[in-house]
Amino acid sequence: MSNRPTVVITGGAQRVGLHCARRLVDDGYDVIITCRQLRPEWATAPLQGIDVIQADFSTRAGIQALIGELTDRQLRLRALIHNASLWLDDGEPDAFEQMFMVHMQAPYMLNEACADLFDPGKAADIIHITDDVVRRGSAKHTGYCASKAGLESLTLSFAARLAPNIKVNSIAPALIMFNQRDDANYRAKALSKSALGIEPGPDVVYQSIRYLMDSPYTTGTCLQLNGGRHLK
Repeated sequence: MSNRPTVVITGGAQRVGLHCARRLVDDGYDVIITCRQLRPEWATAPLQGIDVIQADFSTRAGIQALIGELTDRQLRLRALIHNASLWLDDGEPDAFEQMFMVHMQAPYMLNEACADLFDPGKAADIIHITDDVVRRGSAKHTGYCASKAGLESLTLSFAARLAPNIKVNSIAPALIMFNQRDDANYRAKALSKSALGIEPGPDVVYQSIRYLMDSPYTTGTCLQLNGGRHLK
């Protein structure tokens, strides 16, 4: 790693997280992403400008190991972005506990431990990626929704605790990009849920991150990135 400010993105190995990591590299930051498993394709096509740390958020020991790795590197942290996410059905064994560890325990421990890695007196951001489903709850995915709502609550608490030195905000996306396996009927139904009716793509998340990083007067706020779903 160089001597440039560093952005850490948890769960940044694919899709939205990886897109944002690449854009932030283009902006001149050193970027570290965490992931559960290294991707086979990285052996022949290494990520450019992105450092990868394997991290296990299923236990406190795994989270603490990541904290130790980040601390040992003596980073000059510019932003910590909690993008790691786990989607499990309520009926799966230990589903709530697993999602709690990823969506709440890991951000809580990382925020507390990494606050000292930011340069005093310089711009500093912690950003939680939550979910638009938190607005209304979910009868089918109670554990996922509850743990993401907990992450949104952590936004308010850490914003109050870490002000004025570190801004803490959240982004609550709805549909951002489809999976290849999504069929035409599913896509049409999903698009009909928002007023704008589009699949915006991952750059809207990057734009939201940049807005929060660039704004000197925004903390304790949730950006609803849902295409107007609350209007339907």
